[in-house]
Amino acid sequence: MPIEDIKKELRVAGIPSDAVEGILHALSLRSLSELEEFLGSDSGAVAELKLLFSFANEYGYADWLQFDASVVRGLAYYTGTVFEGFDKDRKLRAICGGGRYDRLLSTFGGSDIPACGFGFGDAVIVEEIDDIVFPVNGELKQAAAMVASNLRNKGRIVDLILEDKRLKWAFKHAERVNAKRLFLVGQAEWECGAVRVKDLATREESDILISDLL
Repeated sequence: MPIEDIKKELRVAGIPSDAVEGILHALSLRSLSELEEFLGSDSGAVAELKLLFSFANEYGYADWLQFDASVVRGLAYYTGTVFEGFDKDRKLRAICGGGRYDRLLSTFGGSDIPACGFGFGDAVIVEEIDDIVFPVNGELKQAAAMVASNLRNKGRIVDLILEDKRLKWAFKHAERVNAKRLFLVGQAEWECGAVRVKDLATREESDILISDLL
């Protein structure tokens, strides 16, 4: 939405023009220091965010966080910090989003308990699947898990199917999520130290030694 249309909507909602400009400026901030300068060091929001980032630093994942004042979650039950998660290359839309909600449970008849949660977008994840690993019978689920783990260690994005599904379903699922390869962990191939691999682009099949996946 163009910035002028946003300003118009805010004014229609009864927000004074100077407050509108302040809101838009706040949404453009990209660092806690800028937010603190804008709101003041005595702001409760600033204090909460500084504490969050300090914990993230101690846990060792502060480099994975980026402050963005424009993140807005539409649900009304959030009572604190909200967030969205993205892939490292920022090629996709948000994978997940959520936040803090301290008074949600009471709306369902329970007692209020501080909590934090998020919704996960599986449709975004499947856009990036490289390989699908499918055991042809239940006894090979652990073997399939090992194959999936080895592929992931090589940097592949893998969907491991552990549900009791038919082979026909596996092929349709692989095509639906645009996977590049389908790994079939079958009894005969596994006993020979291999797995069957189908290239979903060329439709060619071949057996790959398990040792080559290590």
